[in-house]
Amino acid sequence: MKTTQLRRYTLVPGEYEAFVAWWNEWMPKVRGGAGFTIEFAYGLPETEEFVWAVSAEGDRAAFLARESVYMASDARTEAFDGVPQRVAAQTVQLVEEMSHAAA
Repeated sequence: MKTTQLRRYTLVPGEYEAFVAWWNEWMPKVRGGAGFTIEFAYGLPETEEFVWAVSAEGDRAAFLARESVYMASDARTEAFDGVPQRVAAQTVQLVEEMSHAAA
């Protein structure tokens, strides 16, 4: 069993490229190091949006416990140290996987 979190960001105008460069440098290593798997990441440069999903083994409670440890970690602090706020708005939710039939 795994739990997945969907993260949707509207970025500060003009910060899309800098955000994507920072995210590519830091998120795979700090999230991966904390026991998470990045399921996907998509950027929408025209509207300065970024959407990604991260998962971890276990149920909802296990995910939230792991995320709490991650949020307080030195690795996360290092990743965000000196980085300007580039996210203007965000929606972060745990989501359920839906099965889909083949076409």
